[in-house]
Amino acid sequence: MSEQVRPGRAAPLFAAGFVTAFGAHSVAASLGGFTAAGHASLLALGLLLAVYDGAEIVLKPVFGALADRIGPRPVLLGGLLAFAAASAAFVLADNTALVGATRLLQGAAAAAFSPAAGALVARLQPSARHGRAFGSYGAWKGLGYTTGPLLGGGLVTLGGYRLLFATLAVLALAVAVWAAAAVPSAPPLPKIRQTIADLARRLTAVGFVRPTVALAGSTAALSVGVGFLPVAGHHAGLPPLATGAVVSLLALVAAVVQPWAGRARDAGRIGDGPGMATGLLLAAAGLGVAAFTGDSQVTGWITLVVAALAVGAGTGLVTPLGFAHLAANTPQERLGQTMGAAEVGREFGDAGGPLLVGAIAAAATLGAGLGGLAVLLGASAALLARARTSPAGKA
Repeated sequence: MSEQVRPGRAAPLFAAGFVTAFGAHSVAASLGGFTAAGHASLLALGLLLAVYDGAEIVLKPVFGALADRIGPRPVLLGGLLAFAAASAAFVLADNTALVGATRLLQGAAAAAFSPAAGALVARLQPSARHGRAFGSYGAWKGLGYTTGPLLGGGLVTLGGYRLLFATLAVLALAVAVWAAAAVPSAPPLPKIRQTIADLARRLTAVGFVRPTVALAGSTAALSVGVGFLPVAGHHAGLPPLATGAVVSLLALVAAVVQPWAGRARDAGRIGDGPGMATGLLLAAAGLGVAAFTGDSQVTGWITLVVAALAVGAGTGLVTPLGFAHLAANTPQERLGQTMGAAEVGREFGDAGGPLLVGAIAAAATLGAGLGGLAVLLGASAALLARARTSPAGKA
C-alpha cells in the first residue's frame, strides 16, 4: 500500500511542475531578442530552443528508471538542485554565450525532477485521488507555460538574462527546500527483475500506448494552438494584442479544466478511454474551426475564440485522465519508468505537432495544416472510443 500524503503536502510537487514549465518557456520566449541582438543566427536560435526538450527526451526514461531504483524523492531533490546550480552558474559566469549550455543543463535537470514528481504524485496519493492530483499538477504546469513568456520577458527587460536566470535559480532552490521539508520519503519498492523484453512488452502494451498517444496528441494540439493561432489571427488582420489574448484564453481554459476533469474522473463521472477520446475530439474540432479563420477580422475573432476554448478544454481533459490511467494501472515499483516514457511521448507531440502543421502549411495553406492535424486527432479519438483502455502491462 502506498504512503498517503495530505493534499497540502503534495503542493511542492505541483510547484516542481511549475518550475520546469516556467523555466522552459520563460527563457525560450526571450531568445528571439537574443538573436535580434546579433548573438546568433536563426539556425542557432532553433538549436537553443531545441536543446532543452532534446535533453528531456533523451534523459527522462533514464531518470525515471533511476527513480524506481533509488526512490523518486532523491531524484526530485537532486534535479531541482541541479536546475538551480545550472541557472546560478550562468549568473556567476556573466557570459551570454553560455545560454545554450545552460539550457542543456536545465533540460537535463528537468528530465530528472519532472518524472520523479509525477511518480510521487501517483505514489503518495490514494488511487481514488489520482485524477484530482494529476489535474492539479497539470494546472500548475499550465500556469508555468502561461506566465513564463510574460514574466521572463519582463525580467530580461529589467535586468537582462542574469536576472532571469538568477530568478530561476532562486525559484528552483526554494522548491527544493520546500520539497525536502514537506514531501515524505518514498523508498524504492521490491520488484521482480525486468528484462529488456519485459520492458518492451510493457511499453508496447495497449494500456500504455493509447494513453500516451492521447497525451502526445493533446500536447501537439496545445503547442500548435499556442504557435499557430496567432498566425491565423494575423492573416485575419487581428492585432497582436488580440491574438495574444486568444493564446492566454487557451492556456487559462486548459488550466481550469484539468482539476475539474480530475475530480470528475475520481467521482466516476468520466471514464478514462471515453474522456480522452472526447478531449481529442474537442481539440480536433477547435483546430478544424481555426482552419476556416479566413481574412475577416469579425469572423477571425469569433473562430479563434471558439478554437481556443475547444483546444484548451480538450487538452485540459486529456492530460489528467491520461496520467491518472497510467498511474492507476502501473505497478508502483515501475512508476518512474512509466512516467518518464509517457513524458517522452508528450515531448514528441510538442515537437511533432508544429512540424506537421508547418510542413503542410508550407506545401499548401495554414488552414490545410491545421485541418491535417485535426483529422489525425479525430482518427486517434475514434480509435480510443472503440477500444477498451486496458491496464498498462504489469510486467
